[in-house]
Amino acid sequence: MQTFVTEPVDWPDTAPALREQVRALVAEHGERDPVRRANSWTKAAPQFSRKLGEAGLLGMTWPTEYGGHERSQLERYVVIEELLAAGAPVGAHWIADRQSGPLLLRLGNEELKRRWVPAIARGEAYACIGLSEPGSGSDLASVRTTARRDGDEWIIEGQKVWTTGAHVSHFMIALVRSEAGSERQAGLSQFVIPMDAPGVSVKPIIDLTGAHEFNEVFFEDVRLPASALLGTEGEGWKQATAELSLERSGPERYLSSMVLFLELVRHAQGKDDPVLAQLVGRLAAEAWTLRLMSASVAAKLARGEDPALEATMVKDLGNSYEQAIPQLVQAAVDFGDAEAEVLRAVCFYLLQVSPSFSLRGGTREIIKGIIARGLGLR
Repeated sequence: MQTFVTEPVDWPDTAPALREQVRALVAEHGERDPVRRANSWTKAAPQFSRKLGEAGLLGMTWPTEYGGHERSQLERYVVIEELLAAGAPVGAHWIADRQSGPLLLRLGNEELKRRWVPAIARGEAYACIGLSEPGSGSDLASVRTTARRDGDEWIIEGQKVWTTGAHVSHFMIALVRSEAGSERQAGLSQFVIPMDAPGVSVKPIIDLTGAHEFNEVFFEDVRLPASALLGTEGEGWKQATAELSLERSGPERYLSSMVLFLELVRHAQGKDDPVLAQLVGRLAAEAWTLRLMSASVAAKLARGEDPALEATMVKDLGNSYEQAIPQLVQAAVDFGDAEAEVLRAVCFYLLQVSPSFSLRGGTREIIKGIIARGLGLR
């Protein structure tokens, strides 16, 4: 049976300098509102994304031929960790830098790569993922959006929902049914759809905090050139599931509530409160363990290995951790204390949004099924 074996990570010599570079950039251009710094990888700030691009901190591992910087996976991990721990507003470029760019480099034709990848590395092009559809829940194989060939063009019809960041994105990589009459995972293909293409419309979904993160996206007679097909026709399911592995492998799956933890530490300083001290110790120990597991995943990626199962485990454990922090803080802190005003604001915000943390990148039920198969338990 495969198990999760953590291992010492050989951090690159450039790590200290990179950490200082990111901290200086965040101090000068990052978000100052403590509530907006929580769950920061959903907060879009295009100006900040462009600053990261100018600093060479996007597309870090990509070839220089396409605007990248050919740095290591661990160097990229250091930058991401610093950005998320500080609550930097990375939502605009997040999906494009994490998975759309690598997918285009691996499967895209030259036209797609030249059009989008250098712009992503500059922090000027953002992407969204077209997977979920109305009435499908977590069943991604029940795709009803279609692509029909018409001469040299493809015609897209249908709808996607819960599409993160569609309102700020320049293109979508969508999974659609390209073979009429096909079912489930068969007959699916991926297409790169410019969000300004005629026939594409976006309708916001406002969450209970008043924030605009999710959207409905409609496709009505959207005509795309043949070159918009990503990878191989009919191989969309295989391509999309590989893309999800990229989505699950980063440190963002346990750092969404880290700003709240840091506010808790500040609040507990100087107080002779054993309950707060115990909670700080518990959360620090769990964060340290998750960091070791997450960094082990990054180290395996750096060696060219496929840590899909380990990444899925980190996602599940990390989601449980970041969802638990707001509830544990609420139970331990006296919010009637005037000194707890900032802590209360961050905690109450995260109590409202944290139930969604385990939905993104695959629900807990789906993730546990993947882990069980990987461990040979089903």
